[in-house]
Amino acid sequence: MQDRFLERPWNQYWNALRSAHWFVSGVKSMSTESEFQVVCLCAEWCGTCRDYRPGFESLAGEFPEMLFRWVDIEEQAEEMGDLDIENFPTLLIGRGDLVLFFGTMLPHLGHLRRTLEVFLEQSAEESWSYASSAADRRAWQSDADLRRLCNDE
Repeated sequence: MQDRFLERPWNQYWNALRSAHWFVSGVKSMSTESEFQVVCLCAEWCGTCRDYRPGFESLAGEFPEMLFRWVDIEEQAEEMGDLDIENFPTLLIGRGDLVLFFGTMLPHLGHLRRTLEVFLEQSAEESWSYASSAADRRAWQSDADLRRLCNDE
């Protein structure tokens, strides 16, 4: 028996990520042909975010098969819905129809790099198994606020 979240057309929720701040190999891009999306939710007033952003953007060059997006939670508040981002950086990582990660991560690029390497090593079936293996991950798949974040065209 499949979980209900697999019945939804999740790719449509990533369409919103076309609108701005995509970095592919360090260059702004409007393409969303990638299977993986990496979104950083931060704020300009946050010194940690300002320090983290150049490294986040350069990390896009290490993962040209992934699309990277920076979202300022205040400048782009309408995309946030009712999500309450309490700590920075907060990351959203998706693969096709799945949300693989949503939460804060220490602002060390090595942590994000290793997380992305692990997700890249997974087969599609392993990613599905991972996304459905815990209650919080299953909840991400149907979270209305995450859908709004990813579907604001």
